[in-house]
Amino acid sequence: MLKLVAVWSPPKPEDRDAFETAYANVHAPLARALPNLTSLDTILVSEGLEGAPADAYRFAIMTWPDKAAMERDEHTAEWTALRTDAGQMIERFGVTLTSSIGHEG
Repeated sequence: MLKLVAVWSPPKPEDRDAFETAYANVHAPLARALPNLTSLDTILVSEGLEGAPADAYRFAIMTWPDKAAMERDEHTAEWTALRTDAGQMIERFGVTLTSSIGHEG
């Protein structure tokens, strides 16, 4: 299994509700529409370890059967729509998005 972990920084407190609405109603459904995606898990972070401030705001863990499946998705209209929406969220909410790819184990 190939996994992509996307990490969103927090939006401003006054933008949080709008960010969550956009994430739940637009961004996550766009990710789930990728034809070769096996699963999408999302995590809204509430605090860091032992009560410390959280280092991130939201995680998305996207899973494909293998790298070739992800690469096929990278050439679809669904991928383009997802990337475009991510850029719009970054611009609209002033957040950052980082991602890394790895394997289970």
